[in-house]
Amino acid sequence: MTRFKLDARWAIVAVGFVALSLAFSGRSMLSLAMAEWTTEFGWTKAAISSVMTVTLVAMAGLAPLVGYAIDRSGPRVILTAGLVLVGASSAVLAGMHSMLAFIIGFALLGALGFGLVANHAVSSAVARSFDVGQGRAIGIATSGSTAGLFVLMPLLGLLLASGGWRLGYQALAGACVLMALVAWWLLRNAGAATALRGPAEGAQESFVARVGYLLRRPTFHGLFWSYTLCGYTSTGVVETHLIPFAQFCGIPPAPSALAFGILMGVNAVGMVAAGFLTDRMNRTVLLASIYFFRSLTFLMLPLLIDQTAVLWIFAFLFGMFDYATVPPTASLAASHLGKARVGTAMGLLSGGHAIGAAIGAFAGGYIFDATGGYTWLWSSSFGLALAAAMIAGLVPARARAIPATA
Repeated sequence: MTRFKLDARWAIVAVGFVALSLAFSGRSMLSLAMAEWTTEFGWTKAAISSVMTVTLVAMAGLAPLVGYAIDRSGPRVILTAGLVLVGASSAVLAGMHSMLAFIIGFALLGALGFGLVANHAVSSAVARSFDVGQGRAIGIATSGSTAGLFVLMPLLGLLLASGGWRLGYQALAGACVLMALVAWWLLRNAGAATALRGPAEGAQESFVARVGYLLRRPTFHGLFWSYTLCGYTSTGVVETHLIPFAQFCGIPPAPSALAFGILMGVNAVGMVAAGFLTDRMNRTVLLASIYFFRSLTFLMLPLLIDQTAVLWIFAFLFGMFDYATVPPTASLAASHLGKARVGTAMGLLSGGHAIGAAIGAFAGGYIFDATGGYTWLWSSSFGLALAAAMIAGLVPARARAIPATA
């Protein structure tokens, strides 16, 4: 019996790792292809960023429902369906020739797929499955959101340099469909692995009751608002606009793509390290420190003009403090808000993250079109990351017992 539990739990970690790698590749390819699309189709950066904004808003609305589904039935259906939708999105984008096809492929199919195959879905499923070494397991599983990009993004950058962005989307579509079949088989026992042992407070709550409970907890608000600002300064700003900014500064596509690959590779290391530290130190201090050091990295970006080395150094340093917020945030949510509610809690947090990211993605395109540069974008990112550090520092280090009727 013990052997079965271990196998089922680590299957969730493995499938989550690969699924996140593919889904985040689909999201990140937009930043690589943006310059190609503005040339080939005549689209403005603001128009492309607006579609990304709509996608992130849709993901935000979907996130709490996905988290609740993880709480109730586990990750099998969610992750498998998400992979199929990401594959369908990639297939549509591979053949698109109009803005309408882009909207259908990215803002409709992509939003659904990215919303299902997301860090909050994987992290909450893992958090429910592990008691010992929870932070480490979360860090390993969610590092897939960046680890795969360490290999994929430089390869896609080379394809883009030769005008092959369609081939990149075709390859991604095939990989997603294949992984969906593998996930359906490997996760056949995932429901049992994520089921809570014994009675758990809140396990039978309706979605509305569960959301109401969370909204009354100060800890939830500390995690939510810091994670919302996290979305602005990571997914919204850096993942969407770093490569266009580098190219604006005179750095060619291939070195820019390599920088993104460095960022994602280091990001994976940072997530695993954060997961290791989550199990061993004050999680509030850890989370606040990650946001603080992230804010300092934005001070480097005004120095980027024609300086490829500066871009690579920024990618390395930012990567250490980018998605490293996920393990301590998920662990704090599980311990302070309850394992029975961690999926819904992480879904709401992810919704806030997506809203912040949507604002950041739109702000980058709008600021560039309005001012001809990115200076105000980086200044706002520095200030908001610093604010996130202060908010995260207010989260209690230890969970307090709360009456079931609270």
